[in-house]
Amino acid sequence: MAPTSDQKTGIELKTLGHRIRHHRIRNGLTLDDLGAIVGVAGSQLSLIENGKREPKLSLLQAIADAVSTSVTDLISGEPPNRRAALEIELERAQSSQVFRQLGVPPVKVSKGLPDETLESIIGLHRELERREQEAIATPEEARRANTELRLRQRVADNYLPEIEALAEKQLRAAGHASGALTHRTVSIMAEQLGFELIYAADLPSSTRSITDLENGRIYLPPASIPGGHGLRSMALQAMAHRLLGHERPTDYADFLQQRLEINYYAACCLMPETAAVAFLEQARQERNLAVEDFRDAFGVTHEAAGMRMTNLLTTHLGMRLHFLRVGGEGQVERVYENDDLPLPEDVTGAIEGQIVCRRFSARSAFDQQNRTTEHYQYTDTPTGTFWCSTQTGSRSTGEFSITVGVPFDDAKWWRGRETQVRATSTCPDESCCRRPPTVAQSPWRGKAWPSARVHTHIFSPLPRGAFPGVDDLEVYEFLDRHSTS
Repeated sequence: MAPTSDQKTGIELKTLGHRIRHHRIRNGLTLDDLGAIVGVAGSQLSLIENGKREPKLSLLQAIADAVSTSVTDLISGEPPNRRAALEIELERAQSSQVFRQLGVPPVKVSKGLPDETLESIIGLHRELERREQEAIATPEEARRANTELRLRQRVADNYLPEIEALAEKQLRAAGHASGALTHRTVSIMAEQLGFELIYAADLPSSTRSITDLENGRIYLPPASIPGGHGLRSMALQAMAHRLLGHERPTDYADFLQQRLEINYYAACCLMPETAAVAFLEQARQERNLAVEDFRDAFGVTHEAAGMRMTNLLTTHLGMRLHFLRVGGEGQVERVYENDDLPLPEDVTGAIEGQIVCRRFSARSAFDQQNRTTEHYQYTDTPTGTFWCSTQTGSRSTGEFSITVGVPFDDAKWWRGRETQVRATSTCPDESCCRRPPTVAQSPWRGKAWPSARVHTHIFSPLPRGAFPGVDDLEVYEFLDRHSTS
């Protein structure tokens, strides 16, 4: 927390007082001795040395002459010794809002207070300030922050025009005209911001990239990692922090907002608005909209292409839609909708982590034998009929599916609209897919005792730190290793 102007003036007067006292004692003068020389009472000098009164320039010049130094030396912002530095730091800490909110009395510093005690108290203040700056949240606070962000984006149709314009400007400056964004162009974009891209095999496991602001370097994983689009995206995200003027996150909601903005910027660069909208408009004219074609045209992942559609289809084509990334057990991992698709929510309004209906394409696609192509399906729901396209995939943590869908009336613009696959979902009615159909007559009722798999993340606190989830020590050790290379 930056000090106010009044606090800053108080600290400067405190430093001035310490420097006057240092030179007075060095010259073997008491307060009364110095007062007699400069023509003021010793009690007045005491107020000046304690930082409670600001001396006139003429008096300051007289004091400087009396202690054989200069006015410039007296008004230096540097404490004259270690003891003075400790007292000034404690004064600053006890003037902060963080300390005042505690409602405890400040420590009065006396000559008899040992330096070691001062250092211990100051250490506690430093830890208090560090914890105050951490972007930490309880799981419930995090869910609420994520829900608020999703709802804001829903109102805006997931479209951020300022970032769209910034991305196109940076691409033009780097000479990118059309086609998939190359790694070389990304490197040029970094160079124009004063950064060099370096691929390091020893990045801390808690980080995706590290930006060294001091030496103008952006460290990324080795280029040999599968999925080149990921390296482009990570580099663009790191640049976005600088372009968007981000400061250290003030809380978890700020952290989420920054993450959304850097992801958005990267998507805008990989799938530029002008070219992407032209591609989508042409596909609609041909009644051949498809996530896989959009994906392949810009050389990105299926998920990135689907999410980019949420940014552009409503604003530019007037088409409302939904996007889902669902895990193999049916849990929602990422979501966006502005077409009123009924989705499960918890009491905070959060959708992430909830289980979607078994009838949804996002889950039924896991039952398909052919996983190489998109699965198309119409689903009747309490809020209307939706057409969906789902692609499944796998990763180290299990299966997942990516779904993009639209209300029935807009299905006519999409490839796969001829599908005969149709399902009915009445969720959140539990009789839809959660309650056994013959509960009353079930021969197993009261005769089974399953042991549930506990999702440990439910009980784990969110990671602490100014950048949640990042191990600060690992980052600093990494930068130490590479700063001399």
